[in-house]
Amino acid sequence: MGIFVFLPLVLPLTAWPVARLAAHRLHPRTATRLLTCVAAVMAVCSTVCLALLMVVGTAQLPGNPLPDGWSDPEVRAAVPQDEIAGKAAIPALLAVVGACARTLWRHFTLRRRAHAALAGLPATQVAVLPDPQAYAYALPGGGRGGRGGHGGRGGRGRIVVSTALLDRLAPAERRALFAHERAHLTARHHRQLLTVRLAARANPFLRPLSSAVAYTAERWADEEAAALVGDRKVVARAIGKAALSAGGPREPLFAAFAAPGPLPRRVAALLAPPPTAQGRATAFTSVGLATWTAGFGAAASAMSSANSALTLAATLHAATPL
Repeated sequence: MGIFVFLPLVLPLTAWPVARLAAHRLHPRTATRLLTCVAAVMAVCSTVCLALLMVVGTAQLPGNPLPDGWSDPEVRAAVPQDEIAGKAAIPALLAVVGACARTLWRHFTLRRRAHAALAGLPATQVAVLPDPQAYAYALPGGGRGGRGGHGGRGGRGRIVVSTALLDRLAPAERRALFAHERAHLTARHHRQLLTVRLAARANPFLRPLSSAVAYTAERWADEEAAALVGDRKVVARAIGKAALSAGGPREPLFAAFAAPGPLPRRVAALLAPPPTAQGRATAFTSVGLATWTAGFGAAASAMSSANSALTLAATLHAATPL
């Protein structure tokens, strides 16, 4: 395997420039999809390489149930500094599995609780809760929306909004609110947000991509709402009112209308002309160079992890007694 087994652990650094530039230079839809794909590929590759290193490290432990041949010098020679890297990979991979499991457990637990809180309400796509705290979010799964064209593609999910927030919005701003949340449900942003959160748990170097997708997903929904309402300033005012009404920042459970984050940037983007969908990015621009660099990093991660997996599999097969 050589040094290639370590490359996927650090190659996510090549995606940092595109994480910063994509949010500003690419259409939010393009940026969200691009960053999610890059984060997912790099997270899988780095986890695979950690697992390969753990196999070598576990085989060195006394009393392990693995074949004795797996601890032969020929096997350990496939990993540089096998004594340190192999054993260090064991707690590292356990930490990754634990962090990802905790993220999944928290996501689906909150999702079940949110649906349980709506159990006594009418089965409409918009659920209005009598609550003095102002909030609105898109709750995926379990809804019966979509009748009459209001549920978006598939009609899977519900819009949850408090009476406190509705009372603060004008009728046009309410339409912007509902259009924004329907865009989240239609594009199923909860899947992309969960993917990048898991990627950031698998490799801390991917955290900038997770933060960027959280922003671009909101910008995507902003643009969809502005196109439907027909007035970008109305959407900007609705976002501003929702942010002021929400009080102190709190972590959103799901895609939220006024989620914590760079709200001034979202408002400024809505007050500017709408972004245009760009074609293929060329390497002669900063965002194009960053995109190609991130793509090269993802491809190199995939090839390095595949090469390491095949090399270790062949080595272990040769070292395994028949």
